[in-house]
Amino acid sequence: MGRILVIGATGRVGRRVISQLGGTSARVRVLVRDPQAAKLPLHVEVVRGDLTVSETLGECLDSVDTVFLVWTAPPAAVDAALAPITKRVRRIVFLSSPWKTAHPFFQQPNPIRLLHEQIERRIETSGCEWTFLRPGMFAANAIGWWASDIRAGLDHVRWPYAAVATAPIDERDIAAVAVRALCEDRHARAEYVLTGPQSMSQRDQLSTIGAVLGRPLRMEEMSPDDAPREMFGGKAPGTVNMLLDAWGAAIGWPAHVTSTVEAITGAPARTFREWVTDHAEFCGKAGLQ
Repeated sequence: MGRILVIGATGRVGRRVISQLGGTSARVRVLVRDPQAAKLPLHVEVVRGDLTVSETLGECLDSVDTVFLVWTAPPAAVDAALAPITKRVRRIVFLSSPWKTAHPFFQQPNPIRLLHEQIERRIETSGCEWTFLRPGMFAANAIGWWASDIRAGLDHVRWPYAAVATAPIDERDIAAVAVRALCEDRHARAEYVLTGPQSMSQRDQLSTIGAVLGRPLRMEEMSPDDAPREMFGGKAPGTVNMLLDAWGAAIGWPAHVTSTVEAITGAPARTFREWVTDHAEFCGKAGLQ
């Protein structure tokens, strides 16, 4: 098996991909800006590189057959970074988003959607083999959004659009599909929409966290008008507005759910409750004692 280069190795999915590649015969190299700070497993080769500095990519791509790509740079860097990658490798597995999926949650205009479309078009016209992974909402997002209030001992979380449903996916399942696309030849030109197995309202997701922790937790409805100020402490207004547009458009719709994880890996996608149970430390373990 040829060498696999992982770009975006220190993120939620990238780290899982590296971990699961450890169980294969693949030779794994990772591109990072700061090798000293990366803290990656010993079985991988770590090289310094930066998508915004295309001259640094040459050494990273030496003897590489396949790339797992999580885009971590500004949109302006797309053409300069992808040019050497697409010229040197046979296959690219790109972590994209469900921007083609005909569900109102995914059809709202936003910068990430436009960026992923731009990258996909560039890869498609390059002549490389490709596979596009399109995960929906990550299960880890809920913990990130609500963990601080839960750790603080609050019995409620203020949040907009409590009744809107998503199908949270475990990053380990995304990685499992990615590893098969990286290591097998049957996934060329495939576009895999990946979701968790359940359509769950945001209110039910919070209740599930409470059930795992042994604490009753409830969601207090926040006005969308108040959300830009209250969510994330007023930070990341672009992200907040993107989420508000998506949630607002999805009112009354069940989440889009696929069985792709099981079809590719042979194992059913993990439930949101399984994710919470396995990551309860993010909310504190007191309720599990």
